[in-house]
Amino acid sequence: MILYQRGAHLVLAFLAFWGCIATALASEDAVVLRIYSAAPTRPGSAPDAVSKSKASGPLAAAFSLKFLKSLPQQTFVAKTPWYQDPVKFTGPLLRDVLAAAKVKGKVIHATALDDYRTSIPFSDAQDYDVVLAHQMNGETLTPKNKGPLFIVYPYDSKPELQTVRFYERSAWQLKSLQVD
Repeated sequence: MILYQRGAHLVLAFLAFWGCIATALASEDAVVLRIYSAAPTRPGSAPDAVSKSKASGPLAAAFSLKFLKSLPQQTFVAKTPWYQDPVKFTGPLLRDVLAAAKVKGKVIHATALDDYRTSIPFSDAQDYDVVLAHQMNGETLTPKNKGPLFIVYPYDSKPELQTVRFYERSAWQLKSLQVD
């Protein structure tokens, strides 16, 4: 009985914690993406767009969903291995987000809320219209449906993108990028 009660309390605590995260992420002013860079950022930034770290640490930028939505938006429909039907994705281009953060490098290491990690060549952001989707089929992404952000490639635009190599570079529930 005691173990059951303790387990129930842990479940309730977890659900309360997850609810707090979901509520915080529901606010468009909340930070949904942090970008870190080993290289120093370039001077200057767009007003009210990027929160620069006061410390000399690696945080280059922290973006809210509101800011990400203020960037030019890209929409495309693509078949993916995760859904039976084609899906419409909407969000800013990864290259625009990296430019707003004023970071450059050779590799982008993406980390999701569940600590899934993947590495993306920095050149992919220039060579392909990679999107940080915040909407899927017109619905805002939440942690329950792969949000708040989902790195997706326009898989149907080029046969080379329809491979495991590029599918593995996608990450849902994105929380941070480390640019090296």
